[in-house]
Amino acid sequence: KCGLEECAVALNLFLSNKFTDALELLRPWAKESMYHALGYSTIVVLQAVMTFEQQDIQNGISAMKDALQTCQKYRKKCTVVESFSSLLSRGSLEQLTEEEMHAEICYAECLLQKAALTFVQDENMINFIKGGLKIRTSYQIYKLLEFIGFSGNRELGLLQLQEGASGRSMRSPLCCLTILAFHTYISLILGTGEVNVVEAENLLAPFLRQFPNGSLMLFYHARIELLKGNVEEAQEIFRKCISVQEEWKQFHHLCYWELMWIYVFQQNWMKAYYYSDLLCKESKWSKATYVFLKAAILSMLPEEDVVATKEDVVTLFRQVDSLKQRIAGKSIPTEKFAVRKSRRYSASLPAPVKLIVPALEMMYVWNGFPVVSKRKDLSENLLVTVEKAEAALQNESKYENDYSVDDECLVKLLKGCCLKNLQRPLQAELCFNHVIQSEKLLKYDHYLVPFTLFELAFLYKSQGEIDKAIKTLETARNNYKDYSMDFASVSNGICYRLDLVLKWKMIF
Repeated sequence: KCGLEECAVALNLFLSNKFTDALELLRPWAKESMYHALGYSTIVVLQAVMTFEQQDIQNGISAMKDALQTCQKYRKKCTVVESFSSLLSRGSLEQLTEEEMHAEICYAECLLQKAALTFVQDENMINFIKGGLKIRTSYQIYKLLEFIGFSGNRELGLLQLQEGASGRSMRSPLCCLTILAFHTYISLILGTGEVNVVEAENLLAPFLRQFPNGSLMLFYHARIELLKGNVEEAQEIFRKCISVQEEWKQFHHLCYWELMWIYVFQQNWMKAYYYSDLLCKESKWSKATYVFLKAAILSMLPEEDVVATKEDVVTLFRQVDSLKQRIAGKSIPTEKFAVRKSRRYSASLPAPVKLIVPALEMMYVWNGFPVVSKRKDLSENLLVTVEKAEAALQNESKYENDYSVDDECLVKLLKGCCLKNLQRPLQAELCFNHVIQSEKLLKYDHYLVPFTLFELAFLYKSQGEIDKAIKTLETARNNYKDYSMDFASVSNGICYRLDLVLKWKMIF
């Protein structure tokens, strides 16, 4: 009990931005208590994931190794995993004491975190296999727990997290943060873009009162305000999130990312450039993505403003390919997308073929249009920009190139999204149908068609045409489930969205 109480104190310190104090409290007992071991190593791993520094990753792996050894001391001597096949009986399971069950859970959590670090450590295939084996072992433990009574059901899982968040245990803030991540990120990126903001607000409220200056709580507070359409309020809270602590600069990078997108939504390109530049200089998460975004944002500015920044857009685009990285032996989808797009500026071409509204395309890829839908003024301003790009393409039609049809379809998709946000369904449908009918003419951006089908389906849904919506979604899923091997890898996301939407019946 004393160990749990001390870990609860450490958690409060962590959530109050006293990260070093939390580590120092946990460190002395990290090799004796499984709770201290898990808490200490989790903070070290979190730091590693946020910095992406190789030394921090090594420290995280080392801390997790120690934590696993500590947890091992408290596990049943004939371990659950080693005897998995023989333990699937109620009698054997009942032989586990409460402490041994806690040890199994702590051990599984440590394995998962260590596996995650193994994946990002480098691109060596041996590490990839090792990471996979750790996840498999951890999964077996969780399957055993499911046999006992825990469930892998999504709805039940959310319900259990909600119950945990509403309690007063050490896990309550962690349950809250997990659900907030689901509501403010996962459901937005992999779902329909519809977010349960009310539930997120209600969950966060007591923890925001308890930790009014906690970086994580402020961050989610800002995210919720942003998803409500309160863009200016979100900006202020993100700035406060930056100002309340200097110990972990990595939290600042999260806020820079969000502020960059807010300024993209507002089309304040110089401010958006400022934060994209900060990310390029300070964060190591994905240099290729950051540099591409910086170049894309600069592409939206008048030439004289670009000159004032002393940046060269073509040079930036040409840097992207050399900055891409591999995790677990695989390229990051968003980086592959950025690399493919940047090829239009390759030095091997006679002249660069400029991207059309690249910042807005990236805004779409990151599912920013559902966020902007809450603000009519922002949607109208975006429509003006897209229509200017559309007119420019029409004026340049006599100078057609290999990318002309792709650019035209991209603009139609973005225009359709703006019109959908502005409740102009007939015009939006015309734009979406134009893209779908141009499928065989596309040369590079084949991802546009399934994404357009997705948008069209939810346009039908908003009009109450449920049968047409389901049919359109199923067409997208069935016709494009294998196409990611050949087309832009960012389009993998549409497959996830389609499967989740149909599986969860979000359409209704």
